[in-house]
Amino acid sequence: MRWGWSDAGRRGNAIGPGPVGRASRRQPVRRRLASRPVPLTQPRIDIEDGDGVRLIAFNRPDVRNAFDLPMYQAVAAALDGASSEASIHAVVLTGRGGGFTSGQDLREMAAIATGAAGPDAGTGFPRLLDSLQSFDKPLLAAVHGAGVGLGFTILGHVDLVLMDETARLRCPFAEMGVPSEAASSLLLPLRMGWQQAAAVLLASEWIDAPQAVACGIALRAVPAGTVLEETMTLARRIAGFPPHGVAEIKRLMIEALRPAIAAARQREESAFAALFSDPANNPGLGLTSGLKG
Repeated sequence: MRWGWSDAGRRGNAIGPGPVGRASRRQPVRRRLASRPVPLTQPRIDIEDGDGVRLIAFNRPDVRNAFDLPMYQAVAAALDGASSEASIHAVVLTGRGGGFTSGQDLREMAAIATGAAGPDAGTGFPRLLDSLQSFDKPLLAAVHGAGVGLGFTILGHVDLVLMDETARLRCPFAEMGVPSEAASSLLLPLRMGWQQAAAVLLASEWIDAPQAVACGIALRAVPAGTVLEETMTLARRIAGFPPHGVAEIKRLMIEALRPAIAAARQREESAFAALFSDPANNPGLGLTSGLKG
């Protein structure tokens, strides 16, 4: 089965963290096609189901796969659908074009920060995090090119990460003057150790694929151009195991962390809300002046 999400969302430059707001839910448009079709392409994501694995591909390559509200909603709906679909036993996240994702769409973030966005604009980011936090099946990521902002922090919610040997990751939050996001203030120190996480979060340093493997963000780096194939092979292996046992293993691994992840998210979202309500420190005008077009 192939299905996708159709919308008419804005396009813009991107990098950095996601906005905050109350979660809202929107249902995907499902399209059933013949067996083994060409993958269905939509403006925000591609979804391919086969061999027990769902591939979710971020599909805004013209803006480095930046996340705006429709894309947050589309990815969240695809994860929720995979969780409830009995034939899907694992999910792989990847990006189309030259990179994984550059994170939050800065045009949308600037509009939110300056009050120019619509009332629902800030709901996409927490909606996606709710879906990631509750996802109960193995979640893998095939990372190539750059993963920036959410393109890095989303990996804290992923069970197995493979990286192209040329890929790089960065959290530019300190440089942008905004707090950390996606429970990364908890998950990155847990996965990387305090020193490495501090270099990433406080100094906004790039890390390459070998560094990501060495500090526990990624399982392995693979030869250039092979990361999606390698990740899908691993996902199919996992999907071939008895699904109940696999789901129980994941539940036991993550259960003790769920309250801490929820608390970290709340602290970060409160920090964002306070920042955006403070005229002296609100980053909105700076973001707007740095955008082109």
